[in-house]
Amino acid sequence: MSTPAPVVVSCGEPAGVGLEIAHTAFDALRAEVPMVLLADRRHVTAPVTEVTCPSQVTGQEPSLPLIHHDFQGDAVAGHPDPRNAQGVIDVIARGVDLVTSGAASALCTLPIHKKALKDGANFAYPGHTEYLAALAGVDHVVMMLACPDLRVVPVTIHIPVADVPTALTADLLEQTLRITEAALIRDFGIPAPRLAVAGLNPHAGEGGAMGTEEITLIAPVMEQLAQGGMTLFGPMSADTMFHAQARAGYDAAICMYHDQALIPIKTIDFAGGVNVTLGLPFIRTSPDHGTAFDIAGKGVADPTSTIAALRMAWDMAGKRQ
Repeated sequence: MSTPAPVVVSCGEPAGVGLEIAHTAFDALRAEVPMVLLADRRHVTAPVTEVTCPSQVTGQEPSLPLIHHDFQGDAVAGHPDPRNAQGVIDVIARGVDLVTSGAASALCTLPIHKKALKDGANFAYPGHTEYLAALAGVDHVVMMLACPDLRVVPVTIHIPVADVPTALTADLLEQTLRITEAALIRDFGIPAPRLAVAGLNPHAGEGGAMGTEEITLIAPVMEQLAQGGMTLFGPMSADTMFHAQARAGYDAAICMYHDQALIPIKTIDFAGGVNVTLGLPFIRTSPDHGTAFDIAGKGVADPTSTIAALRMAWDMAGKRQ
């Protein structure tokens, strides 16, 4: 079996912490994960080894390999320049091109700042994930947050809690379950994934006393998929799903809304969680934090999540290989 191609890293917002933690991550992983950064060399203060394509990365570089991409503005820590917005967008698209062509094995995206992209380039997407789905021509993708002790998938994501019952449909739940199962098999090497499905309401509705979505929507979808061979547990009361003994019984938790999924994983491993986009035709991971303008350039940003995201991307690439 051949070794996968390097992981390509898109620079994200150059005024944030992404570029500094990319170098810290490279220092931690240089003997473990071959990688190449897409960025403007003018924005990078630490030493780099310039290459023109990922195939030139040998793993023996003395400093972080970099493929140069022209940006219009300078990079001032903590102060995004609207002139750089289009460069940030174009670097993401260039990273996708490298992965889909096979030149890179996976894409790890460093944090972007959505307002800066909208202000500087009229960015039309809510965030990274939606833009990647559009570039890939995919209608539906799934967000997974993962750490060594837990994987969670929210069925509905960045919407008000009041809108969740309407947004939560049988079709959306079925797609989320199918995409999650397929990704666990292909990218995580789990031949028969076990999925724990949370209820929407307290105590999973308690037989209809606290809500009926579990009876009318969630359970019927689960029954249909279970008949097709999927291993599912639930609907489960969310407040009993995340202690250590419960987590040992499943491979991923499917949650009905954002905080139901993200509060447990950020409590268990706040610094080391990884954002993984499931359902794309390529591998994409990302650190689970933002641009952190308040600490950018101060040398105090925690690289743990970026290191974990790169490791996970490389491991997933090996599984696909």
